[in-house]
Amino acid sequence: MKKLIFILTLIFSVGLTAQEIKVSGVVRDDAKGTLPAASVLVKDTSNGTTTDADGKYSIMAKIGDILQFSYVGLETKSIKVTGSTVNIVLAESGVALQDVVILGSRSSARTVTESAVPIDVISMKDIASQGPQVNLNQILNMVAPSFTSNTTTVADGTDHIDPAQLRGLGPDQVLVLVNGKRRHTSSLVNINGSPGRGSVGTDLNSIPAFAIDRIEVLRDGASAQYGSDAIAGVININVKKDTNKFDIALFGGSNFSKNANDHRGGNDGNNAQIDMNYGTSLGKEKSFINATASFQLRGQTSRAKDVTGGLFSAFNAIEQRGFEDGTNINELWGNIGNTPNSAQIVTAIHTYAPQVGYFSPEQQTSILNANTIGAMQTALNFDATEGELAYRKLERRNFNMKVGQSSLESAQFFLNGAYPINENLEVYAFGGTSHRTGQAAGFYRKPNQSRAYTALYPNGFLPEIHSTINDISAAAGLRGMLFKTWNFDLSNTYGKNSFDYNIENTLNATLREDSPTEFDAGGLAFSQNTTNFDISRKFDKLNVAFGSEYRHENFQIIAGVPDSYNQYDINGNVASGIPSESNLLPTDFYGATRPGGAQVFPGFRPANAIDNGRNSVALYTDLEYDVTEKWLLNGALRFENYSDFGNTTNYKLASRYKLTDNINLRGAVSTGFRAPSLHQIYFNSTSTLFTNGVPSEVGTFSNDSQVAKLLGIPQLKQEESQSASIGFTAKIPEARLTLTADAYIVRINDRVVLTDQFVANTPELVTLFNQAGANKAGFFANAIDTESKGIDIVISHKANVGNGLTLKTDLSGTISSTKRVGSIHASQILEDAGQINSYYSESSRVYLQEAVPRVKANLTNSITVNKFDFFLRNVYFGQVTDPNTGDANGDGTVDTAVINGQTVNVEHPIWGAKVITDLSVGYKFTESAKIVIGANNLFDVYPDENLESLKSGNQFTYSRNVSQFGQNGRFLFARLSFSF
Repeated sequence: MKKLIFILTLIFSVGLTAQEIKVSGVVRDDAKGTLPAASVLVKDTSNGTTTDADGKYSIMAKIGDILQFSYVGLETKSIKVTGSTVNIVLAESGVALQDVVILGSRSSARTVTESAVPIDVISMKDIASQGPQVNLNQILNMVAPSFTSNTTTVADGTDHIDPAQLRGLGPDQVLVLVNGKRRHTSSLVNINGSPGRGSVGTDLNSIPAFAIDRIEVLRDGASAQYGSDAIAGVININVKKDTNKFDIALFGGSNFSKNANDHRGGNDGNNAQIDMNYGTSLGKEKSFINATASFQLRGQTSRAKDVTGGLFSAFNAIEQRGFEDGTNINELWGNIGNTPNSAQIVTAIHTYAPQVGYFSPEQQTSILNANTIGAMQTALNFDATEGELAYRKLERRNFNMKVGQSSLESAQFFLNGAYPINENLEVYAFGGTSHRTGQAAGFYRKPNQSRAYTALYPNGFLPEIHSTINDISAAAGLRGMLFKTWNFDLSNTYGKNSFDYNIENTLNATLREDSPTEFDAGGLAFSQNTTNFDISRKFDKLNVAFGSEYRHENFQIIAGVPDSYNQYDINGNVASGIPSESNLLPTDFYGATRPGGAQVFPGFRPANAIDNGRNSVALYTDLEYDVTEKWLLNGALRFENYSDFGNTTNYKLASRYKLTDNINLRGAVSTGFRAPSLHQIYFNSTSTLFTNGVPSEVGTFSNDSQVAKLLGIPQLKQEESQSASIGFTAKIPEARLTLTADAYIVRINDRVVLTDQFVANTPELVTLFNQAGANKAGFFANAIDTESKGIDIVISHKANVGNGLTLKTDLSGTISSTKRVGSIHASQILEDAGQINSYYSESSRVYLQEAVPRVKANLTNSITVNKFDFFLRNVYFGQVTDPNTGDANGDGTVDTAVINGQTVNVEHPIWGAKVITDLSVGYKFTESAKIVIGANNLFDVYPDENLESLKSGNQFTYSRNVSQFGQNGRFLFARLSFSF
């Protein structure tokens, strides 16, 4: 009987062994994270598969077969099949784990050290957990040395959308992709004093950082591969694909700084945020949907000191006594030189002046003896600030500006999903929406100024720009296999960004008592729709890719309400502007004309309103060939046609050669282009711009305007670039080190800049300006050629010491320079008038060449010990130069130089290099709960203090035009995370 059972068991076992079964499981790393795209192969067969986004796999195999698991940078492991479930953990090999990328190539994925061009890979998993930064711009500013972005202050719309730069080039010279698809740019044009002036960048902060899996930064020109804007490089944002997981993070923090609350200490800039991410399968293998929601409340910071200078005039003191008695002296006139009520005005002043107890006897006598408006203006021509502050029980700090970060309320959502229709076809979609409202302020309108109206605001007012920024994006596509061997991807991507201005706590001074205090000042909108068809196939060692793209763009300026931009006369009619009717313009008591429009930001006029678009069509091809096992060669060619300026063709050649298994040489040469944005072509506005604190109403005219044509400003055309890079990568397995170093040079011709204001300084220009109906005019123009050089170095080390201890260290740095080369491409008319320096001024030179750190380095250390992790980051920000001039060296003079035949001030303050330290400590209560506490700018470091001559009444303690890392000081935070 026993023999029979043995024989039957043997027969059954043999049959089972010969029969294939479905084997499935999960592949993880030794940190218990799942490994997507890990290779699973039945040894000695061609039967294989890869893991999905959750590290899961399934494969048909026999009992007794050997499954071989591999992943780049991890040890390959072989396991014998003994049942239907095989879970596996892959440990690190002797070499630190290398990130796998597809950016910069349309071939199969490669590690960053084996790619032909330099690429940084930033994993958001640890950064989102350990770091103090919560928005994408600031995260990248702290972790990527070649990336620069900082919040600005008192810069109109730029207070709300931060311009960002890569390799020291412009915000509009870096292309942003999401999941490999082109992202639309912002609707905002940076026209005020900040780095990136005149450019249009991508609003990275409209993408919730919690939705991001990782970021790839290609530090090489790539227009031949990806099209316009990719002169400096490409930032590709990969969105999360996790399934069967719910993550939530609660974040809170504040600036606990010695200079908080206008240098009184304490804390300000409170920041609270909640992020949620959930992913689930859609019921089919490799299907998923992943959703993120993010909500943020951020308070303002204040870094002014108590205002200096005059605030109240003698007339302000007298009118206040009238207000208290129910009399509004201001309503007795519209234009002080054209009023029938002169006697009443003088009588009212005689009545209330004696009630001002701090006027001296001499001043009271002078007032009493003044019996005409002219004589009274002379008698009241003295400052009454100190006495009036005491009388009204006010302090100078009540008149401070809001200098610091703007306040913000934000709600953001993002969705990413895919569903396989069959083995060869998959449909995918992703997109998001962002709604943000911000509040920033301008210059304080003091009671003694004509742009204030004390009958509405007795103590003056601080006008506020309230922004509403809406951003929406949606992409959908179909990808898979054609004819069994060709990979294809057909997609459509739409995006729109709008920026609406609402001006509050303000007035139109020419409307006086009848002025609203809030205005809809209009807004901006930009939309983009891109359709792509990409196809590729690998022929042994040759990968062939080609495709096409159609893109439509639209830019709009929406007019504000009439009261936001009109100047009215004393009869309530729109001012004619005729010199003979100047006596109908409203004035203050001293005769200064009151400005029209909403104070701080006059609205866009109907004449400014535009709705213009364009189309572009592109064809490209991309070849990548493994010439030998050591030599990789890549080439790309792209033709693009724009409906508004014509054709452009660009190429790229890149190569990598393996000197040894651990050392690679690489290099690339390419041409590139950037189409002038629709914003730069069509933007026009009458705005309040400030030069050294002095306001002026000026016009920024569109490039296609009549005045541009009359003054000889050429139609905008594309910027064209030539770039080259060379570098090497190395791995030292015994030391668990990787090293990359890459040098580059980029030459850009016909770079678009925003000029300074041109004026009518010759009879010919007077005629031309009058013919165009303009006073002063600035334009966007292809004015200069530039050359940028630099070197980027990245060193990484990671090791598992054992006993739950993991060490990771990253050291990276960049050194770069940018300068103008050749002559300025000026209009002959304006050059003959001696205004070539307004084309590309000394301040424009500084913004381009020296306003962002040209030396920047980052040293990040993280240690994980069982349930604890420690994070330490030091970022070195090199010196920057302020575009303003002054006596920086203290010798009593401002240095000058002769530039283009004119004497120009060239002595600029230089703000010294600083090191910013971030520190955090994390503790895992359980596998699903973690708390992190820490600090950004642990040692409360601030930029160098501003020159006295540039502080604008003690308001700008630090420069408002440039800053390496902002001026908020120490930020303390706590983050509580849960994962289910």
